[in-house]
Amino acid sequence: MRRRTKTPPAPLPQREGVDPAVVRLPGDPGRAWATVGEHLRARFGGAIGAGRVEEMLRDGRFVGVDGPLSGGEPYVAGTRVWFHRDFPPEERVPFEIGVVYRDERIVVADKPHFLATMPRGRHVTETALARLRRELGVAALQPAHRLDRMTAGLVLFVVRQRDRGAYQTLFRDRLVRKEYEAVAAYDPGIALPVTVRSRIVKERGVMAARQEPGEPNSESRIELVEHRGGLGRYRLLPTTGQTHQLRVHMNALGLPILNDPLYPVVREDGPEDFGRPMQLLAWRLEFTDPVTGAGMRFESRLRLSGLE
Repeated sequence: MRRRTKTPPAPLPQREGVDPAVVRLPGDPGRAWATVGEHLRARFGGAIGAGRVEEMLRDGRFVGVDGPLSGGEPYVAGTRVWFHRDFPPEERVPFEIGVVYRDERIVVADKPHFLATMPRGRHVTETALARLRRELGVAALQPAHRLDRMTAGLVLFVVRQRDRGAYQTLFRDRLVRKEYEAVAAYDPGIALPVTVRSRIVKERGVMAARQEPGEPNSESRIELVEHRGGLGRYRLLPTTGQTHQLRVHMNALGLPILNDPLYPVVREDGPEDFGRPMQLLAWRLEFTDPVTGAGMRFESRLRLSGLE
């Protein structure tokens, strides 16, 4: 089996806390492209227009390991090309990120509602990762896991690239104890605590996940902490980490999380209502540090507003 060659360091710096994109020129047995520029025009012209590709080439925005590319370089399969995408305007999420803990290896941050964990889709510069890189001046920062954009609370970021795999493995192997809080309707007819197990499926391009018959791939324990005024505060303890798992399980119990824009009904797309955050908070993280062996426990400083 052929080993994949390691991508060399990017010759471009980050922009607004976002890494440059990189493409590896594919094989060209039919010799469709004589030059790098011909390939870039064919590859990106349909998305951004041939004129924009030409402008980026003139401005030196496509860069190889030896510097800016003019486009006239001979086409060589396997060559890597870096560039920064044009960032569309993004509305600023009007909440700050708190830093709960920081040392030479990790940063534990309090992500606010509405802020994506890392660049994806239409959320690029307005993400927790991009903001923290800018604010802390740590270009190599990477998340060890993800938190839904609509969920607030604790996210663990890794400072040094050499430590990244160790911390990501904690989450992959379910060695992190996570505790969430949620506010939802109170129904005395629903017996709690309960452990919910189900098979959750999330299709690409479909906003909401769904449950379907089959071998369970998700498990959550749900406990009632308090209730008043028709609302309850719940403690949620996920054992697995399927997309939207807690939201799906609460909705399946007949207790959809307050202000959830997807469950039970997908809300029409429109301007963000920052005054109505979904009432779900990643409140606690506990794990054994894979580098030092020390027990680590962190609690969010954020609070849900739905039961105040």
